Amino acid sequence: MIELTPLLNKQLKTPLYIQLYEYIKKEIEAGGIPAGALLPPIRYLCEHLHLSKNTVESAYQQLTAEGYTESRPRIGIKVLPLEKTLMPPSQLKIHTNREQKDTGQASAATYDFKYGDIDLSHFPFKTWRRCLQNAMDSGDHDLFLYGDHKGDFGLRTELAKYLFQARGVRCVPEQIVICSGTQYAVGLLCQLLSMHGRLVAAENPGYDGVRSVFLNHGCELQPIGLETDGINLFQLAASRAKLVYITPSHQFPYGMVLPVQKRLKLLEWASRENAYIIEDDYDSEFRYQGRPIPSLKALDKKEKVIYLGTFSKSFLPAARLSYIVLPSKLADEFQETLGRYSQSASPIIQKAMFLFMKEGFFERHIRKMKKVYQEKHKTLISAIKTHFGNDMEIIGEKAGLHILMKTDRHAQDLIHKAEKLGVKVYPVSDFWFEPHKSSSSIVMAGFGGLSEAEIEEGISILRKAWLSSSKQER
Repeated sequence: MIELTPLLNKQLKTPLYIQLYEYIKKEIEAGGIPAGALLPPIRYLCEHLHLSKNTVESAYQQLTAEGYTESRPRIGIKVLPLEKTLMPPSQLKIHTNREQKDTGQASAATYDFKYGDIDLSHFPFKTWRRCLQNAMDSGDHDLFLYGDHKGDFGLRTELAKYLFQARGVRCVPEQIVICSGTQYAVGLLCQLLSMHGRLVAAENPGYDGVRSVFLNHGCELQPIGLETDGINLFQLAASRAKLVYITPSHQFPYGMVLPVQKRLKLLEWASRENAYIIEDDYDSEFRYQGRPIPSLKALDKKEKVIYLGTFSKSFLPAARLSYIVLPSKLADEFQETLGRYSQSASPIIQKAMFLFMKEGFFERHIRKMKKVYQEKHKTLISAIKTHFGNDMEIIGEKAGLHILMKTDRHAQDLIHKAEKLGVKVYPVSDFWFEPHKSSSSIVMAGFGGLSEAEIEEGISILRKAWLSSSKQER
């Protein structure tokens, strides 16, 4: 059995479980604790280090949530190989309710690289069905009514625990509002903040689904350009905006991560201007490269960050569950201003999700899907490099369920040629405030809903389409 002898200081402001977690994580990364090793049982470590059970459990849970370890029934906590480790959700968020525009036509493509699709072959249908049934059989007649206007209290409690462990977000259930999708959540915020006729800053390019909500609520939109490391803070500071919508952990659609230094400067801007930041952390569960970065909300000391999360990518789009974490002041104002609004998400679905999280199924599902998507991601990157070599630049390949591909060909031409051969990839022009100013050589490819074999074959066919396009123009 591994002996752990960390130097823990109770006088520090850093919680003991964080100190223990950091120590074990560093030992794993340095090779001091090898892959395959079993961590000491919780009871033993409690006695050995004179710590409470909750302290040790919290440290172990954080390690598991970040992919450093996995819990095996009747075996214990096993250390995973580092090369297979996926960094914590604190990294990148991607895409919550970022639906592609509905053309009203069903895709007839054999290989559809649509962003937003998820892997249903690994979805725990039996477990989810059981949670739904248990919710129905709970005897809670309120489930068949409108529900609490902020959402199921049990679910909000579980979310508060999850967000602290996974993203470092400290909040209480009273600050959380359950919604039926990110767009609905943003609509509520427009009303809460009285944004009609006021200026809202947003990344350009960015999620067009949210942009349409702001416009529909009478907001004036100010596009803010991107730098290689995220939103241009100089452009933001020069604007008159008192609200900015941003995807800092996994910029949509380009995929860059806003570094800590910029995050702190952004928070300083919000404090100085008495402004709010809407942080959309849509797919933070799926990161494949790089170090984790705390969410903006985790760094927020002045309560200027409004945090948005979703279950659409991590669980199931059809559940239509997303959530807002409001600063304390806005939580009180929400109660006063929007307290009479009916809950938009199904109380039955909320109760089932509460049971799914409480019984540990959600955590296990996330761990499994991290591995599934990581393998698909590797297959996609490898296939592109094999079939295109240096003729294709990959953008945003470190996280999420999509990548961008840049060629020396016109995107629409490539999309058209590929579709003729049964492969669908997508333009990125819709995500720009002025689509005609977007790059004409970039296409989007989502991979969540395709098998590894389909990804490989689809990219092979895409190569044929690209080659045929090139030859015809010579």
